[in-house]
Amino acid sequence: MSSTDLIDSHGRTVRDLRISVTDRCNFRCRYCMPAEGMTWVPREEILTFEEIVRFARICVERFGFDGIRLTGGEPTVRAHLPRLIEQLAQLGTDLSMTTNGATLRLLAGDLAEAGLRRVNISLDSLHPDRFEKLTRRDDLEKVLDGIDAAREAGFDPVKINTVMMRGINDDEIVDFARFGRERGVTVRFIEFMPLDAGGEWNENLVVPADEIVERISEAFPVAAVTRGSEPAERFRYLDGGGEIGVIASVTKPFCGNCDRVRLTAEGEFRTCLFALDEFDMRPLLRGGADDEAVAEAIAVAVGEKWAGHRIGQVNFIRPSKSMSQIGG
Repeated sequence: MSSTDLIDSHGRTVRDLRISVTDRCNFRCRYCMPAEGMTWVPREEILTFEEIVRFARICVERFGFDGIRLTGGEPTVRAHLPRLIEQLAQLGTDLSMTTNGATLRLLAGDLAEAGLRRVNISLDSLHPDRFEKLTRRDDLEKVLDGIDAAREAGFDPVKINTVMMRGINDDEIVDFARFGRERGVTVRFIEFMPLDAGGEWNENLVVPADEIVERISEAFPVAAVTRGSEPAERFRYLDGGGEIGVIASVTKPFCGNCDRVRLTAEGEFRTCLFALDEFDMRPLLRGGADDEAVAEAIAVAVGEKWAGHRIGQVNFIRPSKSMSQIGG
């Protein structure tokens, strides 16, 4: 069956699907979920592997999606994850995963063998005490070992996602750049977005991408790389020591080039990370709807994809869900 491009009302072609496979996590990150009072989605309300694969297949076959990324919560806490990856790998897309890396030493080989090709590992501090404060877990060494395990398993590239927060970890900008150069991984510096579970976000906590690049370039000179549709602006080290990325979601939104949509663990379809509305796909997937009906529901939802978020504007409305409930 030939595919048809899925184009939203603003002329953007949607090709990238982010799938949250669970709302659960083995960390309780300060800016991802609250320390207490987190209500987990009942297991029976989480999409099955078969439902996830069917939805992804429709996106690929009907609309030509060429990228799938697994997120959470923390995807590695989902039992039998390699089994899901093996099924998704058969769709022939660029298949990747975002993880906290704490269990990669145990899983990296199986994930690679199943067909996973790339990983993004979240890491917001290289200082053990600060890492523990941010994640509420004393597992920095496990994450660092997980990064090594990812490289040994052949994932390429291995990317480190680092959210920069003023007065919290922005003194580590150059340290992270050095870490990436020494470990052979690509660090992506992300501006702090208003999706934290505690509702503590404010503009004063945002470290602008331009400042991050300037501070890195003072230590390790960089030059810009031509940007495509990806969210990160890329910069290569002039001495050949690799590259960095910066994601300026707040100060320089890239909504005009956005090609991503998201499916939550319980089957809610979201056309923007900051969307206020969701489209429930689970009744279709479980209620006997054929592929044509599911595809039509996807097309209708994407047709309502808005121009972009309004962070920093007076009419910005914060989503009711935090990052751990949406998926990265």
